[in-house]
Amino acid sequence: MRTIRLTFFLTVCISCSALLGADGRWVVPVAGNAYRLAPSPALRGFGRQATLKWSDFEDRYGIYFHVDRPCDIRLAAVANVDHGKAELRVVANEQEFELLLEQPEFRERPIGSLRLEQAGYVRIELQGRTKAGDNFGAIRDLIVTSDTPELTVTCVANNDENMFYWGRRGPSVHLTYRVPKGIDIEYAYSEIMVKPGDDPVGSYFMANGFAEGYFGIQVNREKERRVLFSVWSPFQTDDPRSIPPDQRVELLARGPEVQTGEFGNEGSGGQSYLIYRWSAGKTYRFLTRVVPNGDGSTIYTSWFGDKAADEWRLIASFRRPKTSTYCKGFHSFLENFNPNTGHLARRGGFANVWVCDRDGQWHECLQARFSVDATGRGGHRLDFAGGVEGDTFYLRNCGFFSPPTEPGTNFIRSLSPLGPPQIDWASLPRQ
Repeated sequence: MRTIRLTFFLTVCISCSALLGADGRWVVPVAGNAYRLAPSPALRGFGRQATLKWSDFEDRYGIYFHVDRPCDIRLAAVANVDHGKAELRVVANEQEFELLLEQPEFRERPIGSLRLEQAGYVRIELQGRTKAGDNFGAIRDLIVTSDTPELTVTCVANNDENMFYWGRRGPSVHLTYRVPKGIDIEYAYSEIMVKPGDDPVGSYFMANGFAEGYFGIQVNREKERRVLFSVWSPFQTDDPRSIPPDQRVELLARGPEVQTGEFGNEGSGGQSYLIYRWSAGKTYRFLTRVVPNGDGSTIYTSWFGDKAADEWRLIASFRRPKTSTYCKGFHSFLENFNPNTGHLARRGGFANVWVCDRDGQWHECLQARFSVDATGRGGHRLDFAGGVEGDTFYLRNCGFFSPPTEPGTNFIRSLSPLGPPQIDWASLPRQ
């Protein structure tokens, strides 16, 4: 599912954790900064009271925070245990510690001290070693203290604006393409290649974004992948049932095996998707047409295909009422929509980006501006990046890497070696 954040934008990048770091002390809540590392990512282990609580000896969890310089730190955990005693194994910066829990009340328990030789993200790993009851206790917060002057510790520090959810998802990153001014753009074209291992569950590699919708590929489950194309209704609501009949997005056509319907909770509108086992290591191409219908509405149509197979598949065609426009706001993005996999790195290459005007002339998009959502701009997560390698733009997010790319950076890629797309317009499938 693609989720668009419409309301949580900040105008100034401020590290929330820095505001909480008075007197060299930072609180890192597990609710916004912890993930299950093994045996696999899962929600299991996070209690209703925003604590980390588990009982399986195989489970291993990680808590993440960022330091902006080399430093000496001390670690502690705010934790309890319901019955008897529990012993946890803690690994940090290749050092191993023991955390003993033996009170039913939440108390701050010391873990140990670390010397961090460089700036960047730090992972604190937890695993149960012994227990008297049916679990290893509960961890509510990690406490970081330091006497290092001017140190800043960054984390998802609180749940304001539901940031524990958004923060665990990680930052979304975007490329806004520079297109020629003063022309009507009818078609947008781009290609995506994702390398093996850069495609964990929850990834959405969005190829052709436009002012009224988006089109790309996503990883929904371990054994399910989709091609997703959606168009928003002009009526602003998160409940598709409340859209007046004259403002509903109308399905005009769909390709074989494509499923269609309405979506909500991110604005609302018409949605289509094809369950398709796209593969990392292959290049896929995306074509979107946006054209006024002459009656105060606009038609949006998208095609998808495996480039090496020289195929095109119709995904869907929609009519959006109360809209008369050509393609505006051409962009791509990369996001993670699964908060349980926000610790896993993802990266995609965006190449051969073109637009075609209504007179049939192709224009290559060689420049793009990088941006990040409020999770990154607000200083809650710093693992976001973009760039260019030869003739390919790339986007990267999650995985707790350093350093980030400065939002607003402009990239210029090389010319595509094969020239503009060669498309037989008459042979494109229409239904």
